[in-house]
Amino acid sequence: MSHTLGARQAQKQKTRQAFLDAALALLEEQSLSSLGLREVTRAVGVAPTAFYRHFRSIPDLGVALVDEALGSLHPMVRETVSTTGDSEERISRAVELIAHYVAAHPSHIRFIARERHGGVQPVREAIGGQLARFAEEVKATLAQDPEAAGWSDDDVLMLARLYVDQMLISASLFLEALERPADERDRVARLATRQLRLITIGRDHWLD
Repeated sequence: MSHTLGARQAQKQKTRQAFLDAALALLEEQSLSSLGLREVTRAVGVAPTAFYRHFRSIPDLGVALVDEALGSLHPMVRETVSTTGDSEERISRAVELIAHYVAAHPSHIRFIARERHGGVQPVREAIGGQLARFAEEVKATLAQDPEAAGWSDDDVLMLARLYVDQMLISASLFLEALERPADERDRVARLATRQLRLITIGRDHWLD
């Protein structure tokens, strides 16, 4: 009996992932607000009614895609910003993380970039929630830096948001560079490094 339940659960998870994969592929050419339920079920090869065993609606599927795209990044970002050493090492590791993640998950990054300001409110809110969580995690590490002595919590959070926003901008630039020669990716990496360095310089002189 337990074996049967396990097999059913595995099949259910497999079908749910098939919906996510199909939607992500369809979203390469359109926004989530224009994606139809029947489009997704046709791509998966199931009846439209099967969709509701996994998701309440297309926006609900979009929220699941946000979690798939950004959820696994949290431990990696925490490890990157908590790197011991000077700020240059932290910046170098951040740029490396962004470049590798974009190269491995271009469709997910394209989805986030498009839907961050898209027309589906639950998805916008889900992306905003993930970015706010990143900012809080970065803030927790920055607050421990000697340079943060004398800073208010609000100012440390503002700084964390600047880093997170810049990392997202850099991810979009790396995404565009994927279809260009390799030297373009090198140029984006140098630019991302300089931009993050500029934020760090501003931090060093904030209390002057």
